[in-house]
Amino acid sequence: MKKSFYSHGKLLLTAEYLVLDGVRALAIPTKKGQWLYVEENDTNQITWKSFDNKGNCWFETDLTLENNTFRQIQDNNEDLTITKTLIEILTASKELKPNFLSLKKGYLVETRLEFDRQWGLGSSSTLINNIAQWAKTDPFILLEKSFGGSGYDIACAQYDCPILYQRNNGKPIITVSNFNPPFQDKLFFIYLNQKQDSKESIKHYQSLSLKDFDKAEVIVNEITSKMPNCPTLDEFNILLDLHEEIISKIIKTPTVKSALFPDYPNSIKSLGGWGGDFILVTGSFSEMDYFRNKGYNTIIPYSEMVL
Repeated sequence: MKKSFYSHGKLLLTAEYLVLDGVRALAIPTKKGQWLYVEENDTNQITWKSFDNKGNCWFETDLTLENNTFRQIQDNNEDLTITKTLIEILTASKELKPNFLSLKKGYLVETRLEFDRQWGLGSSSTLINNIAQWAKTDPFILLEKSFGGSGYDIACAQYDCPILYQRNNGKPIITVSNFNPPFQDKLFFIYLNQKQDSKESIKHYQSLSLKDFDKAEVIVNEITSKMPNCPTLDEFNILLDLHEEIISKIIKTPTVKSALFPDYPNSIKSLGGWGGDFILVTGSFSEMDYFRNKGYNTIIPYSEMVL
């Protein structure tokens, strides 16, 4: 009998970086996510295959489980880092749920992404949440024991609507948001043609001396509260620009607009780790030609991206 598990992708609209330290964030799950399929067999090994959004198998490995220790059956140097990460996740899952994965059974496991794995929409968080569902354990604890991070992406994996997310003493507080902008036909997500390393972004942020954190916390919490109820695009743009200015000062990094698109007339906001993945852009459909002319061809309307 084949079991299946599913998780939504994610985008972080507010409080990037600061969400790690308890600032309230507005996050949205995406229409596309990742599937995990599990089928038991009698091989006494785990055969793992990962497929991208085009159906190509981009990763494959065979594992054994001996004395509660996972081991790769045959070394494959090309996939060694990925295999090591997978073993860490499965090991953490078994520590949290000792009866997870029987020594007497084998498993054929397949993961199938619905979005391009370079997009940064949560290939890792959807995997963590799916494995946690399979193991029947807490995905937030599993995240902490593996990739680390705020956990907003795990929350998005589980919800089918915008959410407000906050960490309080490491515990997630999640509430449903009424974010449904009446001007969403003027909102677009544009891929910056490069993937951002979440771990490196977090490491950079945590190395900084946050002198203005308290002030930033107050303002960003206010922006997060105001954004779902913004009646006009003009007011929304003001909030986006203010948010970019605050985070730019905190992480000592120029805004993406000043760095790449200084002559664009409307608002641009980084989502998640600065320097890659998607940005949120306001404007008309025809104004998106500005970005196409600069070589940014992955432009997704809000209604096509967001659940």
